[in-house]
Amino acid sequence: MNGSLWLAWRQQRTLLVCAGFVLAAAAVIAVFSRSGMVSSLESGLFDHCETGPLYCSGADGMPLKLDVGPLQALGVLNIALPVLIGVFWGAPLLGRDRELGTSRMVLAQGISRAQWFAGRFALAAAGTVVISGLLALLFSWWWQPAADRSYGVFWYETVALSGSGPRTLAAALFGLSAGTLAGLLVRRVLSGMALTLLATTLLTALVEWLHRTRLLVPPHTYISTGSQPKPDMGAKWSTGHYGLLTASGRREDVLNCAYPSGPELRQCMAQHGYVARFYDASPVSDYWAFQWIDTALFGGLAVLLIVATLLLLRRRI
Repeated sequence: MNGSLWLAWRQQRTLLVCAGFVLAAAAVIAVFSRSGMVSSLESGLFDHCETGPLYCSGADGMPLKLDVGPLQALGVLNIALPVLIGVFWGAPLLGRDRELGTSRMVLAQGISRAQWFAGRFALAAAGTVVISGLLALLFSWWWQPAADRSYGVFWYETVALSGSGPRTLAAALFGLSAGTLAGLLVRRVLSGMALTLLATTLLTALVEWLHRTRLLVPPHTYISTGSQPKPDMGAKWSTGHYGLLTASGRREDVLNCAYPSGPELRQCMAQHGYVARFYDASPVSDYWAFQWIDTALFGGLAVLLIVATLLLLRRRI
């Protein structure tokens, strides 16, 4: 281990140990909670439940639900990783030495700026990849028995869509990169932490807004004639847009023919000139479309921020 990497380890080992404890605690809770979920499913209590968004009721008429609270908490933690890593790991990475003036002393020992940055950032990035990657895998493994069921967690719920998969890793690296650049730009670590908090929170909120509006992953339109049942919603993510279609393709309010099916519906549709019914929804397969778009967005920004940090090193240090 060379001098710059050894110094990076000395300064970051507390964070790495704390991250390891968090990962270990999450794993223990996941193993215990998942075994309880599997036992509940094997008991036969949920055997009569069908797939889809409608709740499954028990003998008392109340909705049947698995205990997914701890799983959802892990999803929230994964979503918050860019903020936590950026604020507490990224911002002090260069910012603390810059604030204390120790960076010049380190560079005076014959270590170049590139070596000084590379040793620190490489260790932090490796730790970020390992921690975020393992937490994402842990969520997916824990989620699997309860995935896309009314008694579990659907793929389009925020904790699943934004708290699992490769986007978790890319978002964590973005948080680290944003914090590192902020720590380099400002003179005080606390100011860098505040700037990182603002930047990572805003981008996380923006991505969640893009999910809800589905601007980047447009929903599919499912069509059926009046004499046929509507395509099963299943685990699709409904937009809430549904209604009736005219021969020209114009969409009109479903209440114009408020019949679920049967001859009344066909007669009403014929009277008004409607040829089909429709609804807009995102299928389960769109989970990966959201994932890869988020991964490209966060990963691309992380690369840009790292390049910007390298370009500014000579001017700021």
